[in-house]
Amino acid sequence: MTSFQLTRTLDEDAAETALRADVLHGLTHTPKVLPPKWFYDARGSELFEEITRLPEYYPTRAEREILLERAREIAAVSGARTLVELGSGSSEKTRHLIEAMPALDTYVPVDVSESALRGAATTLLADHPGLRVHALLADFTRALELPDSPGPRLVVFLGGTIGNLLPPERAVFLAAVRSMLSPGDALLMGTDLVKDEAVLVAAYDDSRGVTAEFNKNVLAVINRELDADFHTADFEHVAVWNREQEWIEMRLRARSELTVKVRALDLVVPFAEGEEILTEVSAKFRQEGVRKELAAAGLELTRWWTDTAGRFALSLSVAEGPVG
Repeated sequence: MTSFQLTRTLDEDAAETALRADVLHGLTHTPKVLPPKWFYDARGSELFEEITRLPEYYPTRAEREILLERAREIAAVSGARTLVELGSGSSEKTRHLIEAMPALDTYVPVDVSESALRGAATTLLADHPGLRVHALLADFTRALELPDSPGPRLVVFLGGTIGNLLPPERAVFLAAVRSMLSPGDALLMGTDLVKDEAVLVAAYDDSRGVTAEFNKNVLAVINRELDADFHTADFEHVAVWNREQEWIEMRLRARSELTVKVRALDLVVPFAEGEEILTEVSAKFRQEGVRKELAAAGLELTRWWTDTAGRFALSLSVAEGPVG
């Protein structure tokens, strides 16, 4: 017998409200900035899937390698009966974990896309009769209330997405995750690791220009949703390694002086030649730094797995004692 339940914590107009607020703030800020979550409309999601297959883009393959090699160990160490996935999307990678967890009772995918949640649940329930799926239509960067389900719980946050958060945002996020956990529950987190600058930059500026198209897609989203008149040809994709902060920055650089109108916001945005919009930060990590950030949130790093090339890591950390 299969079971699917969906709980909505987002209003129908939540995405539009958030987009309007982010664009108004970001395009009037100095320097200009747009959050990376707005890359991912249908076209952006297609482009990202294409990126994951590029020879230069190693993180997805490296993380999958670890999951395939370590899924049974992760299942055994965590003892999880409930699996919670933040930013679940298609739940493709998580299937490796679910298949290694015969005692799993409940899967809780969390995503802002109802279609993604329903599509993933349909596939999983067909393959795993008896699994309960309780999907949350929610923004994982906000406080979450998890449904009642048997413990221990394993929260998974894959793809290196933690790197898209700035250090203060990471601290808030990890503290929020800890608040969802009971003693003995665990967090499995994917982190891309610091490595040669040329390898890192190539992963975000591929020779085919797919990442450039992906970066510029945020402008197409604003055009469509907020009646703006960005011309993608007016902007150049830029990816740079910030050595001090140890993160990649993706930017869009104006090729000439220009003005953009965002009619839905009654906003006129001037650009100087060479002026940039910061569209993504992707931090890269070292084991000791990850350990310290987890510890600050009340999580103890207990396992650290990398792919054979040492490019990417999955860490397992355990909640101990009461929150705070």
